[in-house]
Amino acid sequence: MHVSNLAQNLHGSEIIKIAGEINELKKKGEQIANLTIGDFDAEIFPIPDELKDLIIKAYEAHQTNYPPADGVLELRETVSKFLKLSFDLDYDTNEIIISGGSRPLIYAIFMALVNEGDKVVFPAPSWNNNHYCDLLRAEQVIVQTKPENNFMPTADELRPYVKGAALLSLCSPLNPTGTMFSKEDLEEICDLVIEENQSRSKSEKPLYILYDQIYSQLTFGDHKHFNPVSLRPELRDYVVFVDGGSKCFAATGVRVGWGFGPAPIINYMKAIIGHMGAWSPKPEQVAMAQYLGSDEAVASYLVTFREKIQKSLNTLYQGFIRLKEKGFTVDAIAPMGAIYLTLKVDYTGKTTPAGQVLQTSADINFYLIKEAQVALVPFSAFGTDDKVNWFRASLGASTVEEIEAMIPRIEAALSRLK
Repeated sequence: MHVSNLAQNLHGSEIIKIAGEINELKKKGEQIANLTIGDFDAEIFPIPDELKDLIIKAYEAHQTNYPPADGVLELRETVSKFLKLSFDLDYDTNEIIISGGSRPLIYAIFMALVNEGDKVVFPAPSWNNNHYCDLLRAEQVIVQTKPENNFMPTADELRPYVKGAALLSLCSPLNPTGTMFSKEDLEEICDLVIEENQSRSKSEKPLYILYDQIYSQLTFGDHKHFNPVSLRPELRDYVVFVDGGSKCFAATGVRVGWGFGPAPIINYMKAIIGHMGAWSPKPEQVAMAQYLGSDEAVASYLVTFREKIQKSLNTLYQGFIRLKEKGFTVDAIAPMGAIYLTLKVDYTGKTTPAGQVLQTSADINFYLIKEAQVALVPFSAFGTDDKVNWFRASLGASTVEEIEAMIPRIEAALSRLK
């Protein structure tokens, strides 16, 4: 079949391959603990009752026509106030855009700032930057990160690659790791970008930062979210943010995302998203505007939601640490943010009871799916080498009881390897 070069060269999703394996086992009656999807089971983590009721009322009020291309004004006003309250950031309504979740925002940022052949710098592991580079035929520069830095990039690791780059794509808390920038590390990266832009002439395009903070409301313990503009206000003209209600309100299917940044860039993004038709549905926008303005209701929901997510993450973390203490070659990074836990299962070179030698992280994962009924995502799905035996566990669709029941199955499966 004759299709475009772009279509032929897009990389497939490793997560979809894992889903295929899970579905095949489910057809055979297996019950698999699926920790692969960055989503929520609505029975375990429902959206706020107030938000649900407001969405229903918006439909009943016939708020079902096209929304404005940049989003309902009342929602942009409420987002502006929410940003001020949450981060002490000042963005006017013409510097804010609403879209159907965060993906159209990320794509629109790439399209607004990156030309074919431009250099885009991003860390590995990270989510989908490689695919957006493919769509634009940009030059992707993947910077490998280290477990000792919680898989977050450092200024020293980025420094060799920013010269001449068009975009630096960052995310914190990070999908897939659930880890976060420290204040000091992000400040050093900000200073690196400032230094790079000062070295460019006025005729050169500056280096922009795409800053994805969709998980910024989900942080745990003493871990605090930081952003480039609060740390270095002089970067305000060079940072475009990705944010929204999908993760912090367990509302992935509600499809209300918001981006914010310099007005000229937001205006271009408005045109791009408009041509894609990637608006957020108007009833959901109207409802989110009202809900997000209810400071007490939002704060109450977030406290309870964080506690439930943290309990799930801690349960799996503590289970893996107990396995490590028993002598299994596993490890985990303590929960910091988001809905993800970073796990190490270092069993390449081992032989399964069926005689298969586990050669890659994908082999380890498929072994755990079949023998422990637990599905993770290897970091190779997010740009690392397939010999890196670290994995993402997403806890949005499992109860604490289900998580507790996984640990003995994982222990038994690993015990059978030789």
